[in-house]
Amino acid sequence: MATSIKLFLLVSCALLLATACHGLQVGYYSKTCPKAEALVRAEVKKALRTNPGVGAGLIRMLFHDCFVEGCDASVLLDPTQANLKPEKLGAPNNPSLRGFEVIDAAKAAVEKACPGTVSCADIIAFAGRDASYLLSNAKVSFHMPGGRLDGRKSLASETTTFLPGPSSNLSSLVSAFNTKGLGVEDMVVLSGAHSIGRSHCSSFVQSRLTSPSDIATSLASLLRKQCPANPTTGNDPTVSQDVVSPGTLDNQYYKNVLARKVLFTSDAALLSAPNTARMVRANARFAGSWEKKFAKAMVKMAAIGVKTGSDGEIRRSCRLVN
Repeated sequence: MATSIKLFLLVSCALLLATACHGLQVGYYSKTCPKAEALVRAEVKKALRTNPGVGAGLIRMLFHDCFVEGCDASVLLDPTQANLKPEKLGAPNNPSLRGFEVIDAAKAAVEKACPGTVSCADIIAFAGRDASYLLSNAKVSFHMPGGRLDGRKSLASETTTFLPGPSSNLSSLVSAFNTKGLGVEDMVVLSGAHSIGRSHCSSFVQSRLTSPSDIATSLASLLRKQCPANPTTGNDPTVSQDVVSPGTLDNQYYKNVLARKVLFTSDAALLSAPNTARMVRANARFAGSWEKKFAKAMVKMAAIGVKTGSDGEIRRSCRLVN
């Protein structure tokens, strides 16, 4: 058993950022809260049985948490008198980010079992892993290291600084990922998460339907029936990001990119350079290979800017600093 745990740790560290393992370990709570990961998974399963779309929100939550202030659960903090505009109120998160209630439920479960032991940041990472596993029909399967601490800083203004938007071009995407220690292939692989979930019409109507674009005529016609020409706060419907297999995390996204049946400028941008276009074609062709690469990229992303020591804490409530 000890040899097995050590092997998991070595493999996981190899998947993390090249600079360090940041103290993260597979099975981090094996002694202090043995049921922690099972309790998180149970809450994720329960939520997905009611609404599979929440799973897409949990994967996106990990991305949005890690790219702003690192993987420290700063995205979960509610507004307070001391901080009126935390990350969750930033334009990339409000009102589109989902899954907060699942994290609350998971935190309540682990607090009941092991008070003051499991960080909210780790719960987000475990939930993102579990959602990936469940939405891919167990094809995306991996161990997620634990050991993150929760941060105390959360600013809405930083979300637009660090999170690439749906209208980003290729150079902006590459730059945003490079800033966080992720490479071009990581960016292309993680973009595959757009094979699940929904998007507000306001995220693409102007750039893809009103302005000239290369979007497939058939998809454009469908979207014009679903979306108003000028979405507003009171009239901004959501549509599936993948019209072929909207509820499954798979490599269909890359087939959609090649067929120009994708919603965002940032999706279409993957074909704007020979190297990324080549990666798109490979991911479209080799399904099993993409799932393995996605798993590795998720672990790597979940190691960005991890808080340790006095830089973080284990929150009693994921919505408030201690």
